[in-house]
Amino acid sequence: MAASSSAGPSAVDAASLAAVAEAAPPEEMTLVVKWRGQEQTVRMVGDDTLGELKLRICEVTGVLPKRQTLLYPKLILKDMDDSTLLSSIPFKPNGKISMIGTIEEEIFVGQEDDPELLDDFDFEQNEATPIKDKDVYKQKLKRRASRYKIKLLNPCRKGKKLLVLDIDYTLFDHKSTAENPMELMRPYLHQFLTAAYAKYDIMIWSATSMKWVELKMEQLGVLSNPDFKITALMDHLAMITVQSENQSRKKTFDCKPLGVIWAQFPEYYNEKNTIMFDDLRRNFVMNPQNGLVIKPFRKAHSNRHDDHELVKLTHYLLSIGDLEDLSKLDHGKWESFVDESVKRRKRS
Repeated sequence: MAASSSAGPSAVDAASLAAVAEAAPPEEMTLVVKWRGQEQTVRMVGDDTLGELKLRICEVTGVLPKRQTLLYPKLILKDMDDSTLLSSIPFKPNGKISMIGTIEEEIFVGQEDDPELLDDFDFEQNEATPIKDKDVYKQKLKRRASRYKIKLLNPCRKGKKLLVLDIDYTLFDHKSTAENPMELMRPYLHQFLTAAYAKYDIMIWSATSMKWVELKMEQLGVLSNPDFKITALMDHLAMITVQSENQSRKKTFDCKPLGVIWAQFPEYYNEKNTIMFDDLRRNFVMNPQNGLVIKPFRKAHSNRHDDHELVKLTHYLLSIGDLEDLSKLDHGKWESFVDESVKRRKRS
């Protein structure tokens, strides 16, 4: 592809990308990523996306996708959408991509806030086909489930339901500062996990790096409490990139498809016995029937004495713990469900 004039390389237009994609069906490709004087080889297939390439680069370098700036001769990769298929980008065999980026340990801040992401209530309202039903994302989920290795800490327990928990703003206020991380822990966290453990296996899934997940859970004492056990930890590499089209606008974002877990532990977990807590609705766009939007825990120093969200959610989890199919519940009305349960107990 020819370079433009003095303005530098031009972006590949949509028509050109489509033409290349049609002419070159998906096939295996090898790329070399140069970062800080070292080279890493990554192997992809043509129907992987640019976003998935960034995830693969993250696996070998530790640089989160949002921190990556990718450079390739005569292409402006930063102007391409993460949903762009690699088969539509004219990479040469063993082509070298230069990356600029910083690992989280050198930044050490939370990673889940992104002003470029769409408003949490602004997606899927007018989708002709729900995101979860689109073949392109079903295929992407299959690939992620086959490639991602869940960090199993304790055996899955037969007959238990599954509770999947986010970290930032769900269990922990990651924006405030404190000398002791315990000061930023959501009130009643350990009591909540202890009670839930009686009926649920518990997995922690954060849109951050595994090092960050392990560090936070260790600092909060979650991995060492003898009253409960965490079944597994998951990080941002288990997420998939999807695109929402709403009111003529396209927004690309990452989400947490529970199918990654169900595919790896089919004898234990499925859509009927799984529930996920997250402060971001978009994270369970692939499994909306299994998601519960938890009130974000922010400004811990001023709010920790008044936050009773985990106490109320403990009642909800225990109230629904014996039901056969959790996916039939409207988790958006969980507070009303708890209130009705309390009233029934008082009448009995």
